[in-house]
Amino acid sequence: MQSELIQKLSTDLHEPLSKHEALVESDRCYFCHDAPCVTACPTGIDIPLFIRQINTDNPHGSAKTIFDENIFGGMCARVCPTETLCEQVCVRNTSEERPVKIGELQRYATDTLMQTGNQPYKRAADTNMRVAVVGAGPAGLSCAHRLALKGHSVTVFEALPKPGGLNEYGIAAYKTVDDFAQREVDYILSIGGIEVLHDQALGEHFTLASLKSDYSAVFIATGLGNVNDIGMNVSELKQVENAVDFIARLRQTQNKNELSVGRRVVVIGGGMTAIDAAVQSRLLGAEDVSVVYRRSQGDMNASQYEQELAQTNGVLIKTQLQPKRIVSEAGVVQGVEFEYTQLKDNALSGTGETIIMPCDSVLIAIGQSLAEQVLQNALTLESNRIKVDEHQRSSDDQIWAGGDCASNGEDLTVAAVQAGKLAAESIHQTLSR
Repeated sequence: MQSELIQKLSTDLHEPLSKHEALVESDRCYFCHDAPCVTACPTGIDIPLFIRQINTDNPHGSAKTIFDENIFGGMCARVCPTETLCEQVCVRNTSEERPVKIGELQRYATDTLMQTGNQPYKRAADTNMRVAVVGAGPAGLSCAHRLALKGHSVTVFEALPKPGGLNEYGIAAYKTVDDFAQREVDYILSIGGIEVLHDQALGEHFTLASLKSDYSAVFIATGLGNVNDIGMNVSELKQVENAVDFIARLRQTQNKNELSVGRRVVVIGGGMTAIDAAVQSRLLGAEDVSVVYRRSQGDMNASQYEQELAQTNGVLIKTQLQPKRIVSEAGVVQGVEFEYTQLKDNALSGTGETIIMPCDSVLIAIGQSLAEQVLQNALTLESNRIKVDEHQRSSDDQIWAGGDCASNGEDLTVAAVQAGKLAAESIHQTLSR
């Protein structure tokens, strides 16, 4: 049983393309001059160019083309919703044809170069400028890498024991097997000029004021540290857990015998995290798993592909239901009471009709909000996130922000990488004056 569990958790969601498969697939690309896939990519990767380089048997050059715009190209090839971005607008994506497998080709190229251990970049001469980055997730490390490339010295302050952010702690294990998240971080840091300090939390071990005093510029990439309140008293129930914590526990557990999951699991929420938690629960052996969302299935933040992935793994998706209370007896979860919802005058409201869904485990995935440690600083907020301009600069001219904590954050790894890249370019231009 243990060996079967380990095999399930270590099996790639998509088997990587072989060299032959990559060459065949790359030959399907039309290499469009005004390629819509490039416009659809948040980081602006020259997709026709990198596919042409694969087609001419130059995967290392192809990987360099990808990394020039997205240093997390390996992880994004695994977790980016290409089906709703670049592949959706591929000119091959018609009723008669499927789109070019852009994500899988990107993985082939980046994996091929990373496996050699060769670093395609060399740092510029030291500028004697020091920049602080708060958070070692995709936004923070993207910013740090580009700043280091330009010769600046970067110190990254990370509250957790490992770097990587949600790539390490918040993405399902079946999407990033063989410790890929950490191997990618090691590869990114191998450029040099970046120091990562762990167990360093904003507001506890340092302040933004102290960073401004010690560094020429500061980039905030903390993500969203607070879990949204579901409005029910669940703190005393051990069988109720935040879905992000559940995934992090799974990712960080070395001995899989220590993993536990209920037989009947209810996941409350409709985003990618809800789907990840539900599928992981099924892979861990849960017999009955349901994702329950308060709006319609078409309103779910999880992509159609992710929803279908859940359903093919035996997960039920139930909609138009909002949680009312956790049903428990002697501190043990028995089920969740839900109320049916309806749209009335373009507003969601309860119908008054309720059902009780039996379960012995509840995972909550209703989103996160900005951490108190960030809110306590005198930065202008927008929709309860740090307000930034098109260059990721905040209301404080010495502070930039990006990723989920910023007002233009999109809850996508690829968007966070782009925000870090834009911030680094803006910081570099500011420090070079």
